[in-house]
Amino acid sequence: MEPERELIRRILPFALPVAVVAFALGTMLDGQDAGWSASIAIAVVALNFLVHGWSLGWAARISPVVVYGVGLGGFVVRLGVIALVIAVLDQQSWFSLPAFLIALVPATIVLLGVEMKLLSGHLQADLWTFPSNDPGVRR
Repeated sequence: MEPERELIRRILPFALPVAVVAFALGTMLDGQDAGWSASIAIAVVALNFLVHGWSLGWAARISPVVVYGVGLGGFVVRLGVIALVIAVLDQQSWFSLPAFLIALVPATIVLLGVEMKLLSGHLQADLWTFPSNDPGVRR
């Protein structure tokens, strides 16, 4: 199985329970609007992770150059999308930017830590396979 899909399969099931906890904590600390804002942040982190995994998995089937482009370009695009989501939601009267950020930042850090733990001992390049156009190369 592709390492990106394996990461998605192992990590994504935690998104809903974490969103529920974020909602409960936000609601307890600052009301239901903060709860919704915190749970939306968890959804943004989960969707960001899903898009990242799918795009790298797709790129890995093509070439190392495409992996590099998707990795670097995708990072910039995903950060832009997060900024756009914040800008759009911040126009809503119910949205709590502090609750959103207080959920988004730790969730992102924990997610990166879990990814590193799951991939530890493996070089990312060792996990990918690239198709060869040379008929003499065995896979």
